Amino acid sequence: MDYTGRQLEIIQSSLRLITESGIQGLTLKNLSKEIGISEPAIYRHYESKIAILESLLGYFSEQTSMIFNTDMYRGEVALEKINRIFEANFQFFAASPTFVSVVFAEEMFRNEPLLTAKVSAIMNDNMRVVSSILDEGKRLGQLRTDIETPHLVQMVMGALRLLIKQWQMDGFSFDLVASGRSLMESLKRLLMIPESSV
Repeated sequence: MDYTGRQLEIIQSSLRLITESGIQGLTLKNLSKEIGISEPAIYRHYESKIAILESLLGYFSEQTSMIFNTDMYRGEVALEKINRIFEANFQFFAASPTFVSVVFAEEMFRNEPLLTAKVSAIMNDNMRVVSSILDEGKRLGQLRTDIETPHLVQMVMGALRLLIKQWQMDGFSFDLVASGRSLMESLKRLLMIPESSV
């Protein structure tokens, strides 16, 4: 989807308000103050707060879709594909920390079924990509086969989400990219075929 400059400004300002004050801090009144325009001016771009949040999730979905797009990793072994996904995610969030709130949006949007469904769809799409990479790695003899793929997906995605959450809770104070690279090295050791099996 193509976003106007004003729509992107509204999305970014909404993220800042959510990061600073939680979902309850995102009101059209606060948003108009944050941007410096009137509330009616916001309505020219979005008809409601829910419409803004839908657009925010749509924008986030487009960004993560590019990160998880398997065409980016064609021809590489499975662990390198996972490594690139990790690297791209951590680079993205390090450059745009306000988007961290969206990673855990299912907590914020639990009372909005439409938004919860959108968050679930983003998560499921990303998990499908990782599952496909892991299955291919197993089939090609690159990864261990003694652990079920769904469990491996939970390990990979859970590790990714937990590190991002720790970074957020720590006030974005440590180097997310460097920590992510260290975490990936540990995950590689978990995912690789044990030497005794080779």
